[in-house]
Amino acid sequence: MPTIAMQKPARRTSPLFPAAALLCALLLALLLTALPAAAQTSQPRTVSFPSADGKTTLVGYLFAPAGRPKTAPAVVLLHGAGGAYVPTAKGNYSAITLDKRIRSWAEIWAAQGFWALVVDSFGPRGYPAGVLSSASRSTAIADTVRPLDAYGALRYLRSSPRVKSDRIGIEGWSSGGNAALAALASSPTAAATPPGKGFRLGLALYPTCTLDGAGKAYLPYAPVHIFIGSRDERASVANCEKLADASKSAGGAVGLTILEGATHDFDNPVRPRSGSPDNAEATAETRRQAVALMAAALR
Repeated sequence: MPTIAMQKPARRTSPLFPAAALLCALLLALLLTALPAAAQTSQPRTVSFPSADGKTTLVGYLFAPAGRPKTAPAVVLLHGAGGAYVPTAKGNYSAITLDKRIRSWAEIWAAQGFWALVVDSFGPRGYPAGVLSSASRSTAIADTVRPLDAYGALRYLRSSPRVKSDRIGIEGWSSGGNAALAALASSPTAAATPPGKGFRLGLALYPTCTLDGAGKAYLPYAPVHIFIGSRDERASVANCEKLADASKSAGGAVGLTILEGATHDFDNPVRPRSGSPDNAEATAETRRQAVALMAAALR
């Protein structure tokens, strides 16, 4: 797929869906930008469910869709290596201390009329404050264990009569973005999911784009879109370009947006540099595209 040239070099995008298919969804994205920042203020419901690893009971935080429709699509959210909670949680790991970035995204999806399920992968395994001190542990969990958590969340959501079981997406950040990519890879885990009952779309924000595949092209069973800053100091833009190009050449539906000037973690509202013009613009653009993509996939 060709790269779209923009008048202002704020981003470089390889489209995931045709422009015509996104027209109505883009209107929804424009509406989102007009919503108050705190469109959803109620606390999510704390839930528990088994991971597909067969041995871990996970903790999740379920945000209800705006308007409380009888049934609605859903989005699974996978945190990064820092875990699901704010750094100042100090032992109080609960819905009240959820990471502000992941909460803001959950509220965006709820405002769009979707269920949003934040999955805590690290707390139940003894690392509620995250695994930032061990990059290798984070990568290993992202590539092997956390995709099983994603499928545990998928199974939990599909068990509810209030969730549209064939309209569930997934979104992840950093190592959670890698986990989202891995979850949609054509694999035994994915193959075990009934046709049409897997994830409909994957969004990965600043993943490393390094997946185990023995040199094979990444071929997700559903569309995927990657967002990464051109100045990301932890994840490799080149790796993501290579993964996307190889996948598309092999027939995979992988889109890529490179946000000019943005760094790693660009949408984190509590980091001092999140207020920089490039990161702020990258956050706004990512939200616009993400809402349009998810609406097109789940409506």
